[in-house]
Amino acid sequence: MWIAVNSALLKNISREGRSFGESRMSNEATIEVIPVLGRAVPTAVKMAYTAFMAVLVPVYWYHYGPTNFLYFCDMALFLVLFAVWRNSALAASAAAVGIVVPQLFWCVDFAVELTGNHLSHMTSYMMDDRRPLFLRSLSLFHGWLPFLLLYLVHVLGYDRRGLFAWTGLAWAACLIAFFLLPPAGASVPDVNTPLNVNYVYGLNDSKPQEWMSAPSYLILWMIGLLVCFFVPTHLALKKAFKSARVSSNS
Repeated sequence: MWIAVNSALLKNISREGRSFGESRMSNEATIEVIPVLGRAVPTAVKMAYTAFMAVLVPVYWYHYGPTNFLYFCDMALFLVLFAVWRNSALAASAAAVGIVVPQLFWCVDFAVELTGNHLSHMTSYMMDDRRPLFLRSLSLFHGWLPFLLLYLVHVLGYDRRGLFAWTGLAWAACLIAFFLLPPAGASVPDVNTPLNVNYVYGLNDSKPQEWMSAPSYLILWMIGLLVCFFVPTHLALKKAFKSARVSSNS
């Protein structure tokens, strides 16, 4: 948690004999970053995660293209990178709100796939020998990312603004995917080109849903994400972890 220390700054300035216009500063909000929990992300975590991202980003860009990074899980990867280096509770909290629940389900689905059975087919691609093993191994980040996020929120605290930050990012990504990216069932020259990013055309990538108009589905989907996933996760995180809200004094 980061807190405002305007008064402390003014005292330090006067103590050191500096004169920078205290009368002006008294009318402005000044924020200094101070970790309320007294903890920061360990350097080992920062280095290991950065090394992973240094491999994943160019590989994914080459094989899937830049639009792949509009998937919620990939957006969360960049938020985590920012969070570990800046000790940003807001970035970690936003990513946790968005992908902890879906990625935990990914773990369950993958565990079922390992037994030779199927739950939702979400992770069936992990068993597809036609896909390069290296690419599939990189995709294992879906399995450990939710636990890393819970650890980061534990260390940095939960910033309640994460709900609003993630909702804004997620809705923007949905709108971009709907209006600018290939829909479900689209014919594309490269089979690796992402289709139906973030399921804005329905849950089936092979064809759009047909039980309502596409714009109506998009609106319902965006509201459903907020009500069914983001808000419940936000409430659970707020209850489970210490608050890390940032305040400012004027």
